[in-house]
Amino acid sequence: MKRQHKEKFGELAPAQIADELQLWQGLNIAMNQSMQTDESVFIFGEDVGLYGGSYRVTQGLYARYGEWRVRDMPISEGSFTGLGVGAALLGGRPVVEIMTVNFALLALDAIINMAAKLRYMSGGQFSVPMVVRMPGGVAKQLAAQHSQRLEHTLMNVPGLRIVAPATAQDAYWQLIQAIEENDPVIVLEHELLYFKSGAFTVDKSPPALHSAAVRRQGNDMTVIAWHRMVDVALEAATMLEKEDIAIEVIDLRSLRPIDLPLLQKSVTKTRLALVVEEDCKFAGAGAEIVAALTEACFEPLTKPIRRLAAKDVPTPYNRVLEQQSIPDAQAVYQAVKDML
Repeated sequence: MKRQHKEKFGELAPAQIADELQLWQGLNIAMNQSMQTDESVFIFGEDVGLYGGSYRVTQGLYARYGEWRVRDMPISEGSFTGLGVGAALLGGRPVVEIMTVNFALLALDAIINMAAKLRYMSGGQFSVPMVVRMPGGVAKQLAAQHSQRLEHTLMNVPGLRIVAPATAQDAYWQLIQAIEENDPVIVLEHELLYFKSGAFTVDKSPPALHSAAVRRQGNDMTVIAWHRMVDVALEAATMLEKEDIAIEVIDLRSLRPIDLPLLQKSVTKTRLALVVEEDCKFAGAGAEIVAALTEACFEPLTKPIRRLAAKDVPTPYNRVLEQQSIPDAQAVYQAVKDML
């Protein structure tokens, strides 16, 4: 939906429950329900109020809950993320939106030195029930400084939890669960998934916050992915099916902790594994997944686990080069064929 100059998305109605929703709507409903249930839940961020969020995620919440609980902040990520830490220490449950994960670099002191460490350093006397939402990923020519993926930076921090929903349903479930946690939770969102539609319900009980999910069953190889790479892997699975090759596609859903038991079960069955990530390979999230799985599944593996990742370059602005810098379905298809 294209925005007009004078539209005020913060004054529109919040998203409504339906059998099929876009991912931003799942997030919006989760925040709306959490704010209705618990008055300590409130929102900080740039353009989250009258504008309704850069990707419409906070649409209608400003009109419903007012400026006190849906607060527009200046372009000062370190400051307002630090305010979120203080509010959490005093009994609030802030949901901090950093407009893009690239800007989170300015807030790492509050996230890493404060939010992640205070519960441990206080011997459990204090908790920091704060959610930090971060859109990111390669999203159609946003160039190197606006296309980063910071999984590798955040996964290395004890005290943080990290989830990565790839569907409207998971976005709804995981954001509600994250808000209820007493630890700081990073919700990594992919900018190209906000307007992806999918089945939705509020009637089912959610899986555990940090559990992975098998998106497609298969016996020939395990393919592990998260965010947009899940759809890329599923597209490759359809291509491979035409050649009687059945890969098992796993959506991690969580990056810290990783659901190692489910991964181990799948790899023990297929005896081959490929990790597909949009970020660069060197010292990336895939390296940790491969290391952990190799330690857990060394005997069943018939070949070393392989990684398929982005080129080790800053993301190009040029559209053709941008697409060539990250894995696509054809690259996954070829990697599976090479391993088999």
